[in-house]
Amino acid sequence: MSDAATHYRVLARKYRPQTFAGLIGQEAMVRTLANAIASGRVAHAFILTGVRGVGKTTTARIIARALNCIGVDGTGGPTVSPCGECEHCRGIAEDRHVDVIEMDAASRTGVDDIRELTDGMRYRPVSARFKIYIIDEVHMLSKNAFNALLKTLEEPPPDVKFVFATTEIQKVPVTVLSRCQRFSLRRVPIDQLIAHYQKVAASEGVAIDPGALGLIARAADGSVRDGLSLLDQAIALANGPIGEALVRDMLGIADRNLVFDLFETVLKGDAAGALDQMEALYQGGADPLSVIQDLLDLAHFVTRLKLVPDAGSGDPMEDGDRERARPLAAMLPMPVLARAWQMLLKGIDEVQTAPSAKQAAEMLLVRLAYVADLPVPAELVKSIDLGNLPAPAPAAAKPAAAPTIESAAPTIEPVFVEPFAAVSPTSIAPHRAESGNAAPAMAVPEPEPMPVSAPIPVPPAGPLSDAMPQSFDETIALFEKHGEVITRAQLRSQVHLVAFEPGHIEFRPAENAPRDLASRLGQRLGEWTGTRWVVAVSQAEGAPTLEQQDQSRDSEMKSQVAQHPLVRAVLDAFPGATIAAVRERVAAAEPASEDDPVSEDGPANSEEDEP
Repeated sequence: MSDAATHYRVLARKYRPQTFAGLIGQEAMVRTLANAIASGRVAHAFILTGVRGVGKTTTARIIARALNCIGVDGTGGPTVSPCGECEHCRGIAEDRHVDVIEMDAASRTGVDDIRELTDGMRYRPVSARFKIYIIDEVHMLSKNAFNALLKTLEEPPPDVKFVFATTEIQKVPVTVLSRCQRFSLRRVPIDQLIAHYQKVAASEGVAIDPGALGLIARAADGSVRDGLSLLDQAIALANGPIGEALVRDMLGIADRNLVFDLFETVLKGDAAGALDQMEALYQGGADPLSVIQDLLDLAHFVTRLKLVPDAGSGDPMEDGDRERARPLAAMLPMPVLARAWQMLLKGIDEVQTAPSAKQAAEMLLVRLAYVADLPVPAELVKSIDLGNLPAPAPAAAKPAAAPTIESAAPTIEPVFVEPFAAVSPTSIAPHRAESGNAAPAMAVPEPEPMPVSAPIPVPPAGPLSDAMPQSFDETIALFEKHGEVITRAQLRSQVHLVAFEPGHIEFRPAENAPRDLASRLGQRLGEWTGTRWVVAVSQAEGAPTLEQQDQSRDSEMKSQVAQHPLVRAVLDAFPGATIAAVRERVAAAEPASEDDPVSEDGPANSEEDEP
């Protein structure tokens, strides 16, 4: 192996900025720090946050050099432009300065590590002006480690400075954030990344196409280090001039024109053509997830272009796409673009989690193609002719069946309401379809709010009024009949009945019961029965809720069934088996003849309860 290969430094390290002037895309932070150093108002603690590769650790080292630089002649003070020649600048640049301590919080997370660090703060710097502690990925410290650092961080020695770096600022305790000056390093814009990578390529003597630079800058996603790593990889792959096609193959990115073709084919509703184009992209090396992400980006760009004609100005990649995307923006309506965006956004998760990314991407394209020619919801609403809507069909009579107790689930009868009408719970009445004529719906006026225990006024009983319930179970059945499913469930699980008689109910509500349950109960019963009801809330204990009674009854039946010899034998034969449910089987009653013997318990031919 040659010496050049042995001592090779990757581009991300070779071109790491050594001064504030070398930082790109962080002008606000640089200006603030430069003014602070120039005026002598340097804080004792800084916290730098941002995505990976935007320069957090690099900025921390530049701060250390700026505060400890003594100039070429050895008489300088803190400066915004470190000389890079003095012993402190060289020592910090080479990571060997004794007064600049870097700590990786990802590997040293405990309180003992912080205690060791704070113990060293009692001693003055060995040779530099300030002792600088740089803690990378500070959010990885434990809670106890943060607590051990708080007092020292608030009142450190005058010659100690802290610089923290993190990618997850939300994990840092507020007590730490309040003691630091915070700087958020933003993602570097694409145009600045392209210019920076062009300078690096020129310094390395590498020819690279502008399109290839644009692809690398876009793949970097605002991270300078990520882009330099990709450029390093492209240089090694090409071993000469770097073209756009080579970078596309390296990144697994589909050709932009082919992505446009696929987008147009899908939105035309051509599912077969879209599958053929996807297969061609896949065989050409494109990653299915990258293709879907490109389609998502394209849907976003076309939508922006439809709203703002000069969208994407300044981005070399989008400047090249504008002419191709402008006809699509003029042709596609906004609801179609919004629907495509939502489906693609949901499809990305499917492609990432599916066993086969290619199959998931193809199914997503099929769905997009099949909804392409469907009308948008606004057009569907406009196309509805309310005058030609068919009348609801009459409900068919249900045949009598043997009462089999399977579960406590209610049977809900549908309630037909006039479409698109303003409907309130008191204005809903079922249609009666007899001889082709539907009875008009009867609207009940909204009652004035009254105290819970006061009688609720209702209109006189009419021909459609329900029979007066004679028990609480019949009351619940009445709510089931009228489709009040939520109230029915609340009455079963959140009401401890204290007293009941027709026209009067007294109960104790459970802790989680709604506050208006009593008023709703009295109002609905008054509307349905045409009789005034008094519903009062009591503090008495009351009976268990019907749901608790059912659970108690179920437990008791399981206990009884478990004593049956046959069931005991089954449970013994299958260790670990349990009784899941017990159903009562009731035989259909038949009219008894005069000759049939009848016992005190019922007809002689009735079957015993079976487990």
